[in-house]
Amino acid sequence: MAALVPEWATKEPCLMGIDEAGRGPVLGPMVYGCMYCAYSYNNTLATLKFADSKTLKEEQREELFESLKVNSSIRWEVDVICPKDISAKMLKKKSKVNLNEISHNSAMGLVRKVLRMGVLLAEVYVDTVGDPEKYRTKLTEKFIGIKFVVAKKADSLYPVISGASIVAKVTRDRALRNWVFDETALSLHMRTRSGYLGDPDTKRWLEDHKHLVFGFFKDAVDVTWESDKVDQEEIDSGDTKRQVKLLSLGFTGFKRKTEEIESTGKGCCKFFQVHKLELVRKFP
Repeated sequence: MAALVPEWATKEPCLMGIDEAGRGPVLGPMVYGCMYCAYSYNNTLATLKFADSKTLKEEQREELFESLKVNSSIRWEVDVICPKDISAKMLKKKSKVNLNEISHNSAMGLVRKVLRMGVLLAEVYVDTVGDPEKYRTKLTEKFIGIKFVVAKKADSLYPVISGASIVAKVTRDRALRNWVFDETALSLHMRTRSGYLGDPDTKRWLEDHKHLVFGFFKDAVDVTWESDKVDQEEIDSGDTKRQVKLLSLGFTGFKRKTEEIESTGKGCCKFFQVHKLELVRKFP
């Protein structure tokens, strides 16, 4: 947690940068970070060698993060968004929330948090998500009286965003290193590194822990699933249940020729029979 807001932040006009880390990985949270300082400190800020966190080595990011934590002229905040929360919002049957909106809401939440703390916020720099001008207009309408600068690759243009980028990236890295999986019964090691699919260590982690049924890797178990589109009237009348091949849903690695199988529904994969899993259409 960041320290309490200092007196200078409530007495002098302040500028703030906002950036994120973890947009689109296969493991770990998405983290939004902000860093703010007084206008009078802006020139000094440019000398602190902050840079886009993606261009720095992990050791450099950690060192810079520790230095800004003890700098009395800088303050920071973060919003850590759990993968479950992201999935729940994006996969809702009604009123789905896309990743851009989740990102916007997180950034606006940081602005609100800093304002509630009493910071005299006058100017905010944001690395864009989506169209920069539309995003700037959205922010300006939400927070009257604050100037917003929204730009692409802004973390490499403005030191205050570069600092926020380091805050977000280091926070995410530490969260991923200390991640606790719900599946505690499984022997899961945590050598995941960045959590991005382009990372060899992340790819190795996925390979080490892939599930033959649910992993959707090549050479997986051949599974058929009962279609979600079965007509209830057909079931009531005793008609056969329609099953859809995973291959027809876009997954690869399945070698059976038939795309769809007609059955009574009893020919489900052995995995589901053993674990007594069945399709449920109505809930209490």
